[in-house]
Amino acid sequence: MELNFEAAKQFFEEYLDGYDRENDKVKLKIIHTYGVVEQSRNLAERLMLSEEDTSLAMIIALLHDIGRFEQLKRYDSFEPATMDHAAYGVKVLFEEGMIRRFVACDVWDDIIRTAIAKHSDFILEGIDEERTLFHAKLIRDADKLDNCRVKLEDDLETFMGATAAEIGAQRISPKVKEDALAGRSIYSPDRETLMDYWVSYLAYFYDLNFRESLDIVEENDYVRRIFDRVPYTEPGTRQTMEKLREKLVTYVREGVK
Repeated sequence: MELNFEAAKQFFEEYLDGYDRENDKVKLKIIHTYGVVEQSRNLAERLMLSEEDTSLAMIIALLHDIGRFEQLKRYDSFEPATMDHAAYGVKVLFEEGMIRRFVACDVWDDIIRTAIAKHSDFILEGIDEERTLFHAKLIRDADKLDNCRVKLEDDLETFMGATAAEIGAQRISPKVKEDALAGRSIYSPDRETLMDYWVSYLAYFYDLNFRESLDIVEENDYVRRIFDRVPYTEPGTRQTMEKLREKLVTYVREGVK
């Protein structure tokens, strides 16, 4: 009895055939999915996981955003208000039984289901079983680590709906500013401006669970590089971002010991 990542990958590729692979947002999510798989593999190696836990982490990564494709097909949006993509992914995989097409037995179902269901929750809570909690933390970190690549490489107008100049000309709303400078992640409904969204993509470094994840951030200089992608022309925004940069550089160097 073993986990077969290649079988899961074959299923995933067949599933994608039901969607428009040429759509820019769909392309972005396919690339992101495989990026999260690689980050999961990277973290598994650094954390010295067993072969089984490595395969489990990679399969969770492969499936974590499977609900995004239906969200894009129906709403052409990543906004959480349009669809709970994590819940939809769990429905497709477990309520409709799709998981059995590539994972023969149900011994890992609780871990996979919980990790996918909670990967985008604002706060990770309500998990008592140790191994399940570990994998829920792992997918959240791998997801955020590949999102660093997204924020650096992907077209801003595809995932933000605006240019860098347009984003940096906006103000940061008071609640988002307060939370970011206090070392807290940003609650999605609190975001009002495009700069609020951009700040939230930096503040999620506070939510990384493993020192190994912060090591990856530090090794790739993600804080500085993501900050520098947007020109902050609004004076109050520029001042806030300078403070946030300093705070995050220190956090990445010293956090999660």
